[in-house]
Amino acid sequence: MDPERFAVVIGSAYGGLGSTLEQDRTLGQSGPRKVSPHTLTRLMVNGPAAWVSIDLGARGGARTPVSACASGAEAIVQAAELIRSGAADVVIAGGVDASVNDLVISGFSQIRALSTRSDEPQRASRPFDGGRDGFVLAEGAGVVVLESEEHARARGAAILGAVAGGAVTSDANDIVAADPAMQRRVMQKALDSAGLQPTDIGFVHAHATSTPVGDRLEGQAINAVFGPDVPVTSTKGHTGHLLGGAGALAAVVVLEALRTGMVPGTLNVEVVDPEVDLNVITGRTHELAPGYAPAGLVNAFGFGGHSAALVITGS
Repeated sequence: MDPERFAVVIGSAYGGLGSTLEQDRTLGQSGPRKVSPHTLTRLMVNGPAAWVSIDLGARGGARTPVSACASGAEAIVQAAELIRSGAADVVIAGGVDASVNDLVISGFSQIRALSTRSDEPQRASRPFDGGRDGFVLAEGAGVVVLESEEHARARGAAILGAVAGGAVTSDANDIVAADPAMQRRVMQKALDSAGLQPTDIGFVHAHATSTPVGDRLEGQAINAVFGPDVPVTSTKGHTGHLLGGAGALAAVVVLEALRTGMVPGTLNVEVVDPEVDLNVITGRTHELAPGYAPAGLVNAFGFGGHSAALVITGS
């Protein structure tokens, strides 16, 4: 492919924070001459996008949306816009974070966002469950290859699905607290951009991290847009919360669910929170009903009022 029309968009919430902390400890313990010469390139939040572009020879731009836990989903929205605008033929897009360290854990603990179910860690992450008490911090990545349909068919690519629409908004409300009105807004804008109605969506992959307040507010927002009957899942019971990688991983999950007709369930739900009036898929997998709408919606929300939503359709 033409390297000038090949781009990368990979988002991250914290970038190389672990490397930063490690080198800061080295500086304090051993002095500046022991600090790694790779310190700066490891701490850069744009590092993942930069390394992928270098490795693959992508010269159409290497972008890094930094929008907390919405970063990965926002990257896919940006990538789709690059394709639709004609600025690129192919874009590698996704999100990544590696933030399981003492500082991040302590920070989230101080605001009581993490589960304290340490005696039963495999059951600690329980989105929408009435007994949820916080999320489980995880790390990882989700990455997809986007390209125009014309370009994909010309090279004989196996098309897994399409980004039919997407939206990115800012709540302008609070640095931490979510605003369900704005969550409704971003979902509706994503539907509008795809030219679809709520009834065209077969299921929703909620952001639902397993926090008591966050899941309830998102549940209200989903209900307001889709009603109480649309199937809803959150795979953070399986994976924990990948922060900047969460929305991109959710997009991969939705693609696979549309391909197979099987949606992974919301793990560890014993009793759905009575304040969450949703059709939450429980158990490990759920087979979509015959004739289901071949589209899924992904939510991703981050501190700072960052909101992103993706509409993905099957191939």
